[in-house]
Amino acid sequence: MPEEEVVQRARQDAQQGKSPSTQAGEFVREEMHHIREGKHGARSPQQAIAIGLSKARRAGVKLPPKRGKTSARSRAQAQRDLRKGRKSGRSGRPSKKRSRAIFRALKREGHSAASRANLSRQARRAAQRRSRRARHQAAMSAIRTKGATGLRRAARKAARTRARHRKAA
Repeated sequence: MPEEEVVQRARQDAQQGKSPSTQAGEFVREEMHHIREGKHGARSPQQAIAIGLSKARRAGVKLPPKRGKTSARSRAQAQRDLRKGRKSGRSGRPSKKRSRAIFRALKREGHSAASRANLSRQARRAAQRRSRRARHQAAMSAIRTKGATGLRRAARKAARTRARHRKAA
């Protein structure tokens, strides 16, 4: 169960009109903290993110499934469930035995999935999968929401990064 503070922050994001993925980010962030604290582990950053997104969906964040990631069979089942008025996926909660088994399996996994290096690698890979135009649009939308102080800070950071790269080359 997500902590009340996390649900509150996600709700606040929703009230401010932020996107569902931004709201879900709070849950993913919480999941990373859990892994770092040693509450449980994860096999990869992707698994940790998936756990966070799953918690977000259960908390009511309207996250759509990724296009092109679900099979035709799964989509057909989701359609049938919608017609019958059931939530998509399994109805109800997993049994106590299954729930405990899942948690124990996660306990056995490593904690490096939430390390800075692994998360950085995951973020870079995710960015590479997007088109140049999509990345540019994301940057422009970030500029609109940053404000003057944020822009100044970002410009300084970019200058430091450029200087560091010049020194390395």
